[in-house]
Amino acid sequence: MKVTVIKEEGLMRSYEVTIPANDLDGALETKLKAEATDISLPGFRKGKVPMQVLKQRYSRMVMGEVIENAVNGTNQKIFKDKGIKPALQPKIEIAKDYNFGKDLSYTMEVEVLPEIKLMDVSKIKLTRLKAEPAEKEINEAMNRIAKQRKATAPIKTDRATKKGDVLIIDFDGESGGVKHSGMSAEGFSLELGSGSFIPGFEDQLIGKKAGDEVNVEVTFPEKYGMKDLAGKDATFKTKIHEIRETVTPEINDEFAKTLGLDSLDALKEALKEQAQKEYDAVSRQKVKKDLLDILDENHKFKAPQGMVDMEFDSIAHQMHHQDGHDHNHEEGHDCAAALSVEEKKEVAELADRRVRLGIVLAEIGNAQKIAIADADVQQAVIKEAQKYPGQEAQVFDYFKNNPQALEQIKAPIFEEKTVDYLLETATVTEKKVTMEELLKDDDAEEEQAKAKKKASGSAKGAMSGDKKPAAKKAPAKKAAAKK
Repeated sequence: MKVTVIKEEGLMRSYEVTIPANDLDGALETKLKAEATDISLPGFRKGKVPMQVLKQRYSRMVMGEVIENAVNGTNQKIFKDKGIKPALQPKIEIAKDYNFGKDLSYTMEVEVLPEIKLMDVSKIKLTRLKAEPAEKEINEAMNRIAKQRKATAPIKTDRATKKGDVLIIDFDGESGGVKHSGMSAEGFSLELGSGSFIPGFEDQLIGKKAGDEVNVEVTFPEKYGMKDLAGKDATFKTKIHEIRETVTPEINDEFAKTLGLDSLDALKEALKEQAQKEYDAVSRQKVKKDLLDILDENHKFKAPQGMVDMEFDSIAHQMHHQDGHDHNHEEGHDCAAALSVEEKKEVAELADRRVRLGIVLAEIGNAQKIAIADADVQQAVIKEAQKYPGQEAQVFDYFKNNPQALEQIKAPIFEEKTVDYLLETATVTEKKVTMEELLKDDDAEEEQAKAKKKASGSAKGAMSGDKKPAAKKAPAKKAAAKK
């Protein structure tokens, strides 16, 4: 193998590589010998076909794989010999006039990860907000659950109907003397005010009593689904059989048992535990953000441009979908083209931050030999499969047969374990706060402060006669959460 340096500047490396023909021929023979055990040809016993015959028959079939393996193996040796850590897969260009049997020459271009000096993470100081659910919050949660499980019961007085009542009715309708499918029913339950029927239908049943017969006159909407009825007048002969009212269940031990719990106290404890988990998750997210801000501030270096470009495209893609665009847009669609100049600048800054933090966290995690347990990966795959009910088996097969996809699912696990290590190493002071203080949107406040500052600056410019374009709010930080 011969390696000639073309360029070694900044994070870019380019080399011209030559693999001797003898090495390729040896690799070809090794491949063919491995395949020969299952090959049988007329006149030869299985596994006993001469190498020359194998080359004549099968060289073209395995040539691509032999070259690919030879190039990959050679590149790995170059990386090891030169101490290179590739940021992305190298770009390979094989000489167009290459024919098997000759030396293989190709150029390899690769962007490398930068060498960085890590800060002393033991000196990091953080504040972790801690909130505990109050009795009021637990009671509000129980009331919400009770309202969601409301039932209906016959009214106890001889009163007229009102919004919110559920009527048991028969109706039989016609339009222009013609009856259409779906215009009649018996024993139908209709909640007044639900808006589930044609506009005006439910309103004409308010103020009536059980046993009343009402001719309901309505006009179908112009854009009604059935063309024969769109925009047409109709009459529904309607009879009210029963009036029922919604009843919210009493919150007691019996209510708790309908939820699968033994008592009201058990329900309160379960809700408290659930709320505490949610608060703790928010608390961790906030202290993690503060941690990453510190790492960002203390590790300024040039990130591999290829990685930044990929992250930029990922954020732009996410923003494109969050703006309500079709998720099934044609492949290759340039989502970044829809961004304004200001948005592109902010997305570029966010992409650079994410890439640099990813490199820093990887350096810290690798230095501490942080490992990912198989159980963690299995759990992550299961969670991913649960997003696709009925297709779980296909998801499992996908990850089983795609090592690269499996590596992608490992990345966030590795990051969280590295963050755990950093939080254990840093000095973390706990501060008790209210739920409102914990859930306060710090990013929103920061954006508001920036907006006020911009507005102030614009006002000063206008007063001095300096016309400036109105500042457009860039949504990048909302569209893609800060890393």
